Amino acid sequence: MQIHFIKCRESAAVPTQATPMSAGHDLYAANEEPIVIPRGEIRRIPIGIAAAPERKDVVMLIFPRSGLAAKNGIALANAVGVIDPDYRGEIQVPLINHGNEDFTVSCGMRIAQLIVMPVLSQEWTPAESLDETQRGSGGFGSSGLNQ
Repeated sequence: MQIHFIKCRESAAVPTQATPMSAGHDLYAANEEPIVIPRGEIRRIPIGIAAAPERKDVVMLIFPRSGLAAKNGIALANAVGVIDPDYRGEIQVPLINHGNEDFTVSCGMRIAQLIVMPVLSQEWTPAESLDETQRGSGGFGSSGLNQ
């Protein structure tokens, strides 16, 4: 599948796979000046590209990079970013600094990864009742921490 893209900024880099078997394509910061993310704060980082998947039954999902999270406490503010197939604006990534020190994002830094996944269309249908399951309405820890 192809994803067509345009550069919105001169400094934009095409997303790349770190290895041939990487599930995600790394997204690169395309900010003109360094962006400092103070600890506990959020900053939107421009990627500098707008994209359009050739298929309309997919979604582009943005995930954090594990190294940034583990080493610096840098994660996505929205946990997972959702880019609908009809969005045509510049991709931006909201990063939050959970670390102990300010973090600086420089142009060209790999800050997140994008994975394309299929989306099943759905139809919501009213019902009188739902089928019974072992779990039932138990949620938020109802299955316990251990086996």
